[in-house]
Amino acid sequence: MDGTVLAVFLVSTFFGGLVSGIAGFALGLVVAGVWLHFLNPTQTAILMVGYGLITQGYGIWKLRHALHWQKVLPYVAGGAIGVPIGTALLTYADPNALRIGIGVLLIVYSLYGLGRPAIVLRPSGLAVHGGVGILNGILGGMTGLAGVIVAVWCQLQDWPKDMQRAVYQPALFAVLAMSAMSMIVAGALTAEIAKLYVLGLPVLLAGVWCGLRLYGRLDDAAFRKVILVLLLISGLALILPIR
Repeated sequence: MDGTVLAVFLVSTFFGGLVSGIAGFALGLVVAGVWLHFLNPTQTAILMVGYGLITQGYGIWKLRHALHWQKVLPYVAGGAIGVPIGTALLTYADPNALRIGIGVLLIVYSLYGLGRPAIVLRPSGLAVHGGVGILNGILGGMTGLAGVIVAVWCQLQDWPKDMQRAVYQPALFAVLAMSAMSMIVAGALTAEIAKLYVLGLPVLLAGVWCGLRLYGRLDDAAFRKVILVLLLISGLALILPIR
């Protein structure tokens, strides 16, 4: 990797960390379109998972005051069930149809949310929360966009911004950890990617730190708009996947 490409990699990694620090997810939405110009999809996926564990772990630590594990566990347990299902669907079903369907729903939801007052659902039972976790895991296993379904659900509960992130970030971390273990077992991690990972880690952490500083200046209404915009981009990315 020459100096110019490395500089592009580092700059995109910083902005990926910045967005993740602000919103608590969407690292892949920022970096994938850049990295895929000089890395293959497997290498890109490995770096996204590895950096995602750092950004989510850092975010969870910073928001530890808002953590309530009784709220988080149904989504983590559901994700553990959903990820293998999503991976299996890649072989036995048409993932393109599901991606397009979910993408359309995300676009409609985000556009409606940006133009209308917040939609609020009544509190739901444990089984419903676990079901959301399963759906989140399925989407993560099929597309890599883990955390999107839980982020939508947390918005619908009308929780404060810290509580939302304290739920969907641990759920996303769990899905990423499962993905990381699968990649390690499959022998996908190489010395070249490990070296690139280490080179990008300082700028990633700098981006996350800056993003969390900006996040602290957002009120709940502004945070809601940021999430809706990122969900809109997520929906477009599902319909028009980056090659």
